[in-house]
Amino acid sequence: MSKIVVVGSSNTDMVVKTERFPEPGETILGGDFFMFPGGKGANQAVAAARAGGEVIFVCCLGDDLFGQNALKGYVKEGIDTGSVKIVENEASGVALITVNGEGENEIVVASGTNALLSPKHLEAQIGTISSAQIFLTQLEIPIETVAFLAGYCKAKNQKLIINPAPAQVLDDTVLNGLFLITPNETETKILTGIEVTDDASLENAGSAFLEKGVQNVIVTMGSKGSFFMNATENFIVPAPKVKAVDTTAAGDVFNGVLTVCLAQGKGWKESMAFASKAAALAVTKMGAQDTAPTLEEINQF
Repeated sequence: MSKIVVVGSSNTDMVVKTERFPEPGETILGGDFFMFPGGKGANQAVAAARAGGEVIFVCCLGDDLFGQNALKGYVKEGIDTGSVKIVENEASGVALITVNGEGENEIVVASGTNALLSPKHLEAQIGTISSAQIFLTQLEIPIETVAFLAGYCKAKNQKLIINPAPAQVLDDTVLNGLFLITPNETETKILTGIEVTDDASLENAGSAFLEKGVQNVIVTMGSKGSFFMNATENFIVPAPKVKAVDTTAAGDVFNGVLTVCLAQGKGWKESMAFASKAAALAVTKMGAQDTAPTLEEINQF
């Protein structure tokens, strides 16, 4: 198995289905309500574990019911939870999600203990995580913790993937020397100032990341597939065609499974195609972590 360290957030997702999103100030009647385990870090950790990765998850949970249930879920998935920090008298993270009739979503996150995942905690886990083949993180935790991880991986010549979501501007010191960044089209515009509308703008955005010192770039484009670029090549890997029910965790599943493939030494095209299959399977179900397919399911798709 390939050892992967995921550093990130853990939330409980509260989901309401509705035909359309409300306008500002408007109240509408929704449909079904669901509660799922979520959080971008946790989603990616579970997706990686189900795809065959040996996963260490570094996160912060409250000592509330949400945190207790989340921890039980990670243990059940076979994830190493030795680096999970439980913070007394603090609330675990939650996300409020609305899903419309087309399967699109709007999400508001209350960070809770995710905001307490500090560089100090990460530094205390260095002995545990130093043997990883690859690291994966996102931006639902403090940016200084992401910066610490980027600096550590650069100094140790370790591979780090940053999925820059939710989108925010990253300092050039974080990007310089980064192994891989995986923004979607919206995040690409925020990070580079370039709106992705065609192949030329994709290449321009990819070049902007490379100029900042990023080694490899993957722009995820939903049903349009994913775009890869580094110093020597660029290409698009198509996405399988499916009927989307809920796109909430599609990007997280893509990143988690992609990380496993890369840790196993697979090539870019093979890794992206396999991750795209996993993400396509995920959007056919409601939820976040629960939608991550198993290795067997991906192979059979």
